[in-house]
Amino acid sequence: MAIIQLNYLSKALLRTVDVTVILPTDTLDMENMTYTKRKEYKTLYLLHGIFGDQNDWLYGTRIQRFANERGLCVVMPSGENMFYVDQANTHNHYSQFIGGELVEMTRAMFSLSNKKEDTFIAGLSMGGYGAIVNGLKYYQTFGYIAGLSSALMLEDWLDCKPPIIQGVDAKKYYESLFGDITKLKGSDKDYYTLIKQIPHDQLPHMYMCIGTDDFLLETNRKYRDYLLQENVDLTYEEGPGNHEWDFWDRYILKILDWLPLNKKDESLNSGHVSK
Repeated sequence: MAIIQLNYLSKALLRTVDVTVILPTDTLDMENMTYTKRKEYKTLYLLHGIFGDQNDWLYGTRIQRFANERGLCVVMPSGENMFYVDQANTHNHYSQFIGGELVEMTRAMFSLSNKKEDTFIAGLSMGGYGAIVNGLKYYQTFGYIAGLSSALMLEDWLDCKPPIIQGVDAKKYYESLFGDITKLKGSDKDYYTLIKQIPHDQLPHMYMCIGTDDFLLETNRKYRDYLLQENVDLTYEEGPGNHEWDFWDRYILKILDWLPLNKKDESLNSGHVSK
């Protein structure tokens, strides 16, 4: 298992960006003393939450070990508190970066599969929102989307409720992220609208999980109900826990077991809901 720290000039963001990659290239067969090499790796693009960085998942969970056991490449970019959406006024095209450029760049750098069914996106909290909106926006790229404790806070943003960052003007803060708040609903930042714009037979498989003590529980339940109404292939789970790393460590393993990483996992592709 190799941990690779990338630092390259992004055309979508017009600055140097940091990305951490878990690449299981050095799996050693102890019997033959040879390295096991795959032609192409399935890939998970894994997004962190607010106040985090590209190493959060490494420090907070056992993702390195889990990925190594499954021969999975994991790409973890820095999201810089920007919710992974395009911000045209400042040329912060995070959505283009996540859904387009980052996939293109890592496929050029490493031996990764270019198949939709082998390309996954997931994230926690802010990153859960980012995974859902970008997984849906770039549905031709991502075959599987997973959101952990996702910040599905569209109504809060529209109502300009006080943000998690204290001491800032709510309206100005949300407009710095999403642009004109009055145009947010129905845009490519609206996770309800995006579902409607995708041909049903091309919808990615989706997974959502949330802790029963999490402050985002009700908004996640609301989106769950909407996805089921739209006949999306959804696996939804709730479990003990709050907005915390213990919960995300447990459930990233469940997500990896849900993904089609081997023959055993392929039987899990049909959706189910548990409360």
